[in-house]
Amino acid sequence: MNTATHLVSRRTLNSGFLALGSLAAIGGLAGCGFRLRGSGVALAFQSLELRGSGNIELVQEIQDNLRASGVHIVEHQPAAQGRTPTQPDVILTLLQDQRDRVVVGTAVAGQVRELQLRHTVRFHLRTPKGKELIEEATIQQVRELSYSETQALAKEAEEALLFDDMRSGVVRQIMTRLAAVRSL
Repeated sequence: MNTATHLVSRRTLNSGFLALGSLAAIGGLAGCGFRLRGSGVALAFQSLELRGSGNIELVQEIQDNLRASGVHIVEHQPAAQGRTPTQPDVILTLLQDQRDRVVVGTAVAGQVRELQLRHTVRFHLRTPKGKELIEEATIQQVRELSYSETQALAKEAEEALLFDDMRSGVVRQIMTRLAAVRSL
């Protein structure tokens, strides 16, 4: 066997081992129960209607997480003549979605030095017949943010990222509480 043929067959063999190793790693992750955070949470209901007030990003992220768990989102439809609205298994009502920015530290000259960011969501879960599955609950995420007037634009971008992170945290907590409901 010449050197070129030996090199080619060795590369082929190494590529095969690499591919086999990758499949084993993927299989190992699947076997240990690995899954992306928030995806495919087992829920006791098949359909849900989302009501109330909330910023569009929060509502969209809740809906995305529910769909990833196999839940059908039912749009609120008032009863029309000759038509029966689709009845969801449960109704999730967002009672409050509030973001606050509070000054918690100032310099001697009165300049803002530290902020506290808060994202508060109140909600409850009921069946269409009024049975309460999750009593009114409040979830609050809080983050601290140092502030500097000389870096106002950068701090504004950091604040936006922190609010996005808090929103995702709130959604994860809502999904955890929805998953705790075992029967309707």
